[in-house]
Amino acid sequence: MKWDCFIKTVRNLPVIDINNLVSGNVLPISIRVQVSRWHKAGKVVQLKRGLYLLSQPYRRVKVSEFYLASILKMPSYISLEKALEYYNLIPEGVPVFTSVTGKRPRVYKNEVGVFEYRHIKSALFWGYISLTLDNQTGFMALPEKALLDLFYLKPGKVTPDYLEGLRLQNLESVNFNTLLDFAKKFNKPKSLEDARTVKKYIETRGKKEKKL
Repeated sequence: MKWDCFIKTVRNLPVIDINNLVSGNVLPISIRVQVSRWHKAGKVVQLKRGLYLLSQPYRRVKVSEFYLASILKMPSYISLEKALEYYNLIPEGVPVFTSVTGKRPRVYKNEVGVFEYRHIKSALFWGYISLTLDNQTGFMALPEKALLDLFYLKPGKVTPDYLEGLRLQNLESVNFNTLLDFAKKFNKPKSLEDARTVKKYIETRGKKEKKL
């Protein structure tokens, strides 16, 4: 297949999934070899095996990082610090797109960014929503689940000093009833204790701020 023909086929796609294109008989099986050559020539960017982006000069569709995070490893959803940044619960920008998955942990580094996947039990794979931007859908933890995922994957006890280090902000967007209900679903005493620590920490901080 010639490059011009390939471009016409894929130019309106956010990413190029060779496996889907071949299985759908859109492209011949031999395209795998050709795409590998175009990758070496710098015409396409490899995100992982079988998944590519057109290089910048040829790209017409901007890929959403949230969408990409959701398809690099499926099923998965963005959580932990990156979700806390999305909800403006922490002040810093987080460079790594961290997701949780019931599958093996993995890190992908590519032109778009760094995508890290943390393993959780399949029974804990819930508490997220879908986000669609420019017809690209990704998945994001609810703020309460993002906090609990972070505490669950963090070794040791969650303390007021640890919470202070997170520099939590805008906590009016956190529903504490939901936080406690979610913590109970973890079916672990630590998760429930962590949720109660957060609630007490915020109540204490609120009283201090009122005094000031």
